[in-house]
Amino acid sequence: MLVAAAVCPCPPLLVPDVAAGAAAELDAARAACTDALGVLAAARPGRLVVVGPVESAGPESYPEGTRGSFRGFGVDLDVRLGRDEGAHADQRLPYSLAVAAWLLERTGWSDAPVEGLGVGDRLEPERCGRIGRDLASRAERVALLVMGDASACRTLKAPGYLDERAAPFDAEAARALGTADVAALAALDTGLARELKASGRAPWQVLAGAAEGADLGGSLLYEDAPYGVGYLVATWS
Repeated sequence: MLVAAAVCPCPPLLVPDVAAGAAAELDAARAACTDALGVLAAARPGRLVVVGPVESAGPESYPEGTRGSFRGFGVDLDVRLGRDEGAHADQRLPYSLAVAAWLLERTGWSDAPVEGLGVGDRLEPERCGRIGRDLASRAERVALLVMGDASACRTLKAPGYLDERAAPFDAEAARALGTADVAALAALDTGLARELKASGRAPWQVLAGAAEGADLGGSLLYEDAPYGVGYLVATWS
């Protein structure tokens, strides 16, 4: 059963070593993510599942101990998902889960075993919901760390340029995440989310499936669009 969830953005810029001189610009987002992970720890889960976007359709599983790296950004920084030191040399974490692994290492996560799951932007909402329900049934007390960004079209300099539909989309996502509105998350439009480059759509809908019947309350900790990309931090407990 799902007992808690944290929703965080997943830009590699969240990692100060990657952001370098611009690191301070996301200090508030990092602080909110730290607070969100504190909510997960307080729930005392028996298992933590990290869900994040991947380029393939997915779902793709990443066992505890899978390693990731930010060397593609010119930074000599490696991370590992959870505490298991198994090699898992055949797999590497996608950047969304590498950012999650960095957050977990930064906060000293040791409260429960961790596994990762990648979902793609073409995964249908119904499938996302089924995946979420399966995750919630894996242990008596399950927590989710859900990684993903809102739209990337909030300004002229945004990665997806300015799209007038982006701000309303992000506002509805923020409202749904901040109030734990399962139905509203499940109803997010797949095609529109893809056009707006909102990588969080599928992970959020996995959360919606996992939370069915859990009667959790939501809280929005952070909402902003630096660099023209919507970043949201929320907790469900």
